[in-house]
Amino acid sequence: MSAIAREAGALLLEYFHSKLKIEYKGEADLVTAADRASEALIRERIRREFPSHDVLGEEQGLSDRGSEYRWYVDPLDGTTNFAHGYPVFCVSMALEHRAALASRIAAVVYDPTRDELFSAEQGRGAQLNGQAIHVSKTTQLKECLVATGFPSHKRHKNPNIYFYHQITLRTHGVRRAGSAALDLCMVACGRFDGFWEFNLNPWDTAAGVLIVEEAAGRVSRFDGSRFQLDSKETLASNGLVHDALVREFQAIFAGRNLDPLPDPREFWQ
Repeated sequence: MSAIAREAGALLLEYFHSKLKIEYKGEADLVTAADRASEALIRERIRREFPSHDVLGEEQGLSDRGSEYRWYVDPLDGTTNFAHGYPVFCVSMALEHRAALASRIAAVVYDPTRDELFSAEQGRGAQLNGQAIHVSKTTQLKECLVATGFPSHKRHKNPNIYFYHQITLRTHGVRRAGSAALDLCMVACGRFDGFWEFNLNPWDTAAGVLIVEEAAGRVSRFDGSRFQLDSKETLASNGLVHDALVREFQAIFAGRNLDPLPDPREFWQ
């Protein structure tokens, strides 16, 4: 998996350093030739090494052979960043064995711009470039640096700006980098203390969630219940501040103790 991810990442860098034609899927969901080329490479390598395995990828959908094994592939997570020349993107891959207790058994996320390869194997911990990683030890929400993401389309139907506002006031800061897979890895290695996002797809989270869990972190739905790939709610943390984040989410959903957004007219001189 690591070799495939590195090869796909090298391919992405070739495209990144050249001029790309940007296309649109739907209203504002960017797709480039790099997405397609990366997924084609990954699928070909999987087909060659594991011809009976199923593959679910962002660009080509599900190739279902009825296997007990399924790959979740995001060939370019952070496409909008990539298309605009912003160097925050990655290749994300996870392998699921349906007979396994926790389902996903291995994962890699490769950031080619930093040459950082995050990996995890079920029950054997998580690594960054071969070195063991662990979530942070921060225990107070007010001391946490957390991350979130916003949808590329239908923003008017997504309530995350309210969560962003409230969590910003209750933490040391909120970052929005544009790659959910990398955000999860940042939680796993302790750079972020938490991460949340609405409406992510299985290929966005499959690898990163396993990496967080194997780094001793915790992942759930917003109410603290068990995370599943089709949950559409992702809340990850170092585990130590997870309950505090869940309480904040419950309060925001209930409309309790909401600080009003400031009126911009007050700042106009």
